Amino acid sequence: MAVPEGEISDALQVLRRVFGYDAFREGQGEIIEHVVAGNDALVLMPTGGGKSLCYQIPALVRKGVGVVISPLIALMQDQVDALRNAGVRAGFLNSTQDLDERRVVEAQFVAGELDLLYLAPERLKVASTVQLLDRGDIALFAIDEAHCVAQWGHDFRPDYLLLSGLHERWPDVPRIALTATATQATRTEIASRLNLEQARHFVASFDRPNIQYRIEPKNEPKRQLLHLLRTEHSGDAGIVYCLSRNSVEKIAEFLTANGIEAVPYHAGLDPRTRAENQSRFLREDGLVVVATIAFGMGIDKPDVRFVAHLDLPKSVEGYYQETGRAGRDGLPSTAWLAYGLNDVVNLRKMIDTSEGDAAHRRRLSVHLDAMLALCETVECRRVQLLNYFGQDGEPCGNCDTCLTPPESWDGTIAAQKLLSAIVRLDRERRQKFGAGHVIDILTGKKNAKVIQFDHDALSVFGVGSELRDTEWRGVVRQLLAQGLLAVESNYGALVLTDTSPEVLKGARKVMLRREPEPTKAAKAAKTAKERKAPVDLPSEAMPVFERLRTWRAAQAKDQGVPAYVIFHDATLREIATAMPSSLTELGKISGVGENKLAKYGNQVLETLTPA
Repeated sequence: MAVPEGEISDALQVLRRVFGYDAFREGQGEIIEHVVAGNDALVLMPTGGGKSLCYQIPALVRKGVGVVISPLIALMQDQVDALRNAGVRAGFLNSTQDLDERRVVEAQFVAGELDLLYLAPERLKVASTVQLLDRGDIALFAIDEAHCVAQWGHDFRPDYLLLSGLHERWPDVPRIALTATATQATRTEIASRLNLEQARHFVASFDRPNIQYRIEPKNEPKRQLLHLLRTEHSGDAGIVYCLSRNSVEKIAEFLTANGIEAVPYHAGLDPRTRAENQSRFLREDGLVVVATIAFGMGIDKPDVRFVAHLDLPKSVEGYYQETGRAGRDGLPSTAWLAYGLNDVVNLRKMIDTSEGDAAHRRRLSVHLDAMLALCETVECRRVQLLNYFGQDGEPCGNCDTCLTPPESWDGTIAAQKLLSAIVRLDRERRQKFGAGHVIDILTGKKNAKVIQFDHDALSVFGVGSELRDTEWRGVVRQLLAQGLLAVESNYGALVLTDTSPEVLKGARKVMLRREPEPTKAAKAAKTAKERKAPVDLPSEAMPVFERLRTWRAAQAKDQGVPAYVIFHDATLREIATAMPSSLTELGKISGVGENKLAKYGNQVLETLTPA
């Protein structure tokens, strides 16, 4: 369908008037044009790439109300607050509201007094919600976090399957499905499950050049995390991810005890505490939240300076989604992961014992294998990450493997020694053991357990003394990653795989990654910090910027909204640098739309020139 002349200029006018930006980011204009014209779209755009404008602006340009399907109930209030602050008539319907609140929003929708209405997907199970939508004039349907519909994705949610019926009931209403992360397989499944096979696909670059990806072996992970925060991210807001609720609690307590303000977030907390901790993270500067992966989807906080993982993510898609919560403002940020042998062992066991059929377990294994390949690569991590999503890339010069290239070494003999030890234990003693005990045998340790089982009499006892314990653990970890070794699901014992004999017979060469020395890792950290320098404000602008931040904090507190709802840091930086002296000049600053100019303009100018 052709776009009526003038509608794209209308979209640009909305961008300038409402949101305060002069031009669309790369890809946005084409998507908006497509949807404004009444066409369906499937949009893949990285976190921080401006996905929300791709449906918000068409909703404002087209006749009717834009209906946004989002799983982010805890964040709907903040999303609506941000839109209202920009002068957009927005509302939401979800389970947190009482009957009177819902009735007000429903009446506004029917009367055409809303520009955007946010709905949780489960609301579509309720007949009254469908009847309500029938009574209104719908401009478009936006399906946010669309990967939730795909079982190949990392966050499948059954309620999203209901959305396949939108097109059947409202065939003339355009639909736009959006996600920050999806492989080709996931993309195909999204299109199929949402009846979007005929929709145009828009795939933006997955590259987030401002994020520095770093992965290192676990070696006292709490100490490693504390070092990262103290040396590179002192006073910064950030997210620390752990797999278990118990770990979340312990890490939050550990950081707080060491002078870093941190709060836990997981499903086991009572709802009030969980909501309060999330609210504090969004509204306060410099707070660290320690969380399970249940936290963070759709977080709009732009100044998250780091995302740290203390446990291995289950998939590259999950890892990319979680690390993407750092640096939404485009400023330098860190994605740091510490992982070890136990992570690999535990995740393999979880897959083997997971519910579901063999095909489901194979999917989980494919996801984990890709994640392990990213961890163990000797090439640029960014290139590996982009390749996973089907995108080419060049070495970035800003990940750990680029900054301190790791060595690879021929680990065939070491692999043969390890596999031989497992064979000897099985065939000669009918015994199976975990990695720690096998390593003790290889390194010749005569400890109580070795002596108890008479394992110092094995022919492989002490044959691996040329490597340290930590190096042997790296060998085990990498053989597991390469599928040359497996873990028994019941007791965690090491066992051979179908490909192990190839190594034992010398028919397969095994190349392993040698971890960089600690001094080199410190160099990478220093380089990361140095890269922040180019975005620093001129010295004369810093006091102004801080005054603006203080003013913004007071406004946010009075209104009960996150600070970024008032203005993003990037906007405050530009104001502090440009020092506008009139409302006209202030209105030219990126991020200052008409409504915010009218609401805050005079206060900002007064803040720039204090008495």
